[in-house]
Amino acid sequence: MSVLEVVLFAILQGITELFPISSLGHGVIIPDVLHWQLDRRNEAFLPLMVVLHLGTAAALLIYFRRDWQSLLGGFLQARGKPDNPSSRLLWLLVIGTVPAGILGLLLEKKLRPIFSSTSLVLAFLLLNGLLLLVGDRLKRRQGGHGLEGLKPASALKIGFAQSLALLPGISRSGATLTAGLAMGLDYAASARFSFLLATPIILAAGLLEIPKLLRMAGQVPLGLIAGAGLLSGLCAYASTWFLMRYFNQHEAAALRPYAWYCIVAASLGLAWKILA
Repeated sequence: MSVLEVVLFAILQGITELFPISSLGHGVIIPDVLHWQLDRRNEAFLPLMVVLHLGTAAALLIYFRRDWQSLLGGFLQARGKPDNPSSRLLWLLVIGTVPAGILGLLLEKKLRPIFSSTSLVLAFLLLNGLLLLVGDRLKRRQGGHGLEGLKPASALKIGFAQSLALLPGISRSGATLTAGLAMGLDYAASARFSFLLATPIILAAGLLEIPKLLRMAGQVPLGLIAGAGLLSGLCAYASTWFLMRYFNQHEAAALRPYAWYCIVAASLGLAWKILA
């Protein structure tokens, strides 16, 4: 892998991780379309992805640091009792994280072959666009409640929706936003829960792979990979800053542009694969 490709891949990962357009999907499609030498079977690729995810998770923790301080402080003050609002929300985030964590561990090897099929990833990206259109329709309905009305069973269902992002091409934030709306949350509550829910699973995905990274310390360019992680984190922070303002200012049609982007990009990509 070349230095330029690693830099571009880090920027791509950082920007797309929080946008509802699937970072995994773009990480497969764009290198394939542009004929990068970035080989996903290369021994340095896994350490690179680990560090990029840790950079993204660090950006989310920094951006939402006040939320996490409030949640953890409330949890400790209430000694974990679910009647405290902060403690209750933290428990709901734990519940929502469990499905993706378990399914990710169980299905990792079975899902790996999908990453080598650009056509399949494009099909999932098309499905992601349709999912976002569903979320857009749900968002325009009347009513909806805040996070104080979210039940544990609903948080678990949102967690299962997050598991769809194990499929490259399906967006984590798009799936959880849509699921939150389907569970009766209003748009602001669904967006907040979606962004908070992203942090533990992204952080866990990186931390679980650190032992493998340490074992490969002498075989991979750690300086380049560490720099890529920092760059990815900076881009993730910038994209989070942008998205939080975008969703507040364009609530009426916040998901629609991303839905049509996914549908058009996936359709053109599939047409290209068929005609090539």
